[in-house]
Amino acid sequence: MVLLVIAAIVLIVAWRKGGLLKLAKYVGETNVELKKCNWPSTDELKSSTVLVMVSVIFIGFLTFGIDWLFAQVVQALM
Repeated sequence: MVLLVIAAIVLIVAWRKGGLLKLAKYVGETNVELKKCNWPSTDELKSSTVLVMVSVIFIGFLTFGIDWLFAQVVQALM
């Protein structure tokens, strides 16, 4: 209940200061800009996702291998 009162007060203050009009204008401009975006197709999205997953796995194995190699070198020196 307290949160509703606080939200109402914030909305009233924003309305009196013209903040709601600015917010509405911002949302409208954002929608216009989003319509200009070139969104990828489902196939492009799937192939990009697979590429990212393979890259992450490869970098993970590479990091593991280098870490293991350094650990072996340090252990041999001690």
